[in-house]
Amino acid sequence: MLHQQIELELAEREAWALRRQRGIPNNRRLFVLACMDERIPVNQALGIRDGDAHVFRNAGGLVTDDAIRSAMLTTQFFGTKEIIVINHTECGMMTASGEFLTAALREKGIDPEQVALDPAVRELTLPPDAFSKWIRMFDDVDETCARQVQLLRECPLIPDDVSIHGYVWEVERMALRRPHFRLSERVNSAKAMGVKG
Repeated sequence: MLHQQIELELAEREAWALRRQRGIPNNRRLFVLACMDERIPVNQALGIRDGDAHVFRNAGGLVTDDAIRSAMLTTQFFGTKEIIVINHTECGMMTASGEFLTAALREKGIDPEQVALDPAVRELTLPPDAFSKWIRMFDDVDETCARQVQLLRECPLIPDDVSIHGYVWEVERMALRRPHFRLSERVNSAKAMGVKG
């Protein structure tokens, strides 16, 4: 009957909209920390769908104070049991140094060390000469990915039983890989086969 179909659809919509009130976690009990770069299709990369994860994106996919705030909330209060970090090749965070960005902002008439980090909490400011460190530019995506996993694992706000892993999205191949593991370096090479020259 049409009435039953409509009621079922309404019940499903209500369950979706009110899942937080009902204590229903996301479908996979998953939190994803990824770079904001539009070339990372998070759902496609992980084989997940809408509703499967809480996805947090920022410049570089870095463990920042706000990433910690979100990860803490989802793991401590929303039932999340797994965190995946996704960094990527050709990241804009590898294009300059923090010092360069600091100088560039000053040339634009902005003193980044005089700006509140959080406009709602104005007392959160940086000490002198800390902006270039705070911006967290990097030059090695594999080291950065491994470091983000380590930072999350060491954070006392994240429960010890949460599984935490990191991957690198290769934009040139549109595929994930483990940090420090490039399959192309191990395939069809004399070095990989143990052949000595």
